Amino acid sequence: MISLKGLSAFPITPSNRDGRVDVGALRALLDPLIAAKVDSVGLLGSTGSYPYFSRDERRRAVEAATALADGNTPILVGIGALRTDDAVRLAQDARDAGATAGLLAAVSYTPLTDDEVFEHFQTVARESGLPICIYDNPGTTHFQFTPALIGRLGRVDGIVAVKSPALDASTVAGHLRELRAVVPDGVALGYSADWNCTEALLAGADTWYSVVAGIFPKVCVDIVRAATSGDAARARELNARLQPIWDLFRTYSSLRVVYALANLRGVCTAEPPRPILPLPADAQMRVKETLAAIEID
Repeated sequence: MISLKGLSAFPITPSNRDGRVDVGALRALLDPLIAAKVDSVGLLGSTGSYPYFSRDERRRAVEAATALADGNTPILVGIGALRTDDAVRLAQDARDAGATAGLLAAVSYTPLTDDEVFEHFQTVARESGLPICIYDNPGTTHFQFTPALIGRLGRVDGIVAVKSPALDASTVAGHLRELRAVVPDGVALGYSADWNCTEALLAGADTWYSVVAGIFPKVCVDIVRAATSGDAARARELNARLQPIWDLFRTYSSLRVVYALANLRGVCTAEPPRPILPLPADAQMRVKETLAAIEID
């Protein structure tokens, strides 16, 4: 079984205003992640703006990433789509391009029932042959996975991991226990919402699905290694260094901030896909001042 554990770093997907992926800029973003030895790259996640790209552009991004990783770094690819048949095709494209697994959200316009989501995931897993990570992201999909539904899906052949939002550090341990009780051994349980993920790791989560690791991979690798070795004090100390970034994320959204950070650090020149706008000038200045004040490699 595919194992998605440790640190999964989620970069932006730089593109022009017509939705053409800038492959050179994408490589510049991915190079430091691979060099830092992240445990996987989360390509075309929400930070990677997967719903905004055509099938062809998503395929180009995957091909560029897998070629650069060269089999040494697992590539987890967002394959979410409104239609089940489209999600199947996206998963097949990712599989054929050498992706390790697909990240599948319950994307919808019409609100979905648990049975509809179950059938959607089961079909994509069966017809694509690509290992699937369940992407629970109610903030964008407006669908909330219950432990009961995750338990059902965890027994579907090809479902290998779960990515849940760590919306409250004080409740993540209880949520993790609920999921552990319903999924088979071997299904990796991980969390997003960066500012709470150190506590999620210390509570026993398998994976940190991280936005900030897409731009600051080294410190995030260090946090994961400290947490998984049981050094809670070190993990929390490193996490505290990132507190100014967490404040920015919660004020302006992680997507907009990470675009600003990528530009300010000179990694690439990119804007989020329209209609999302770059941060206004005063917010850009706050990000710039924060970046100058923190000590992060």
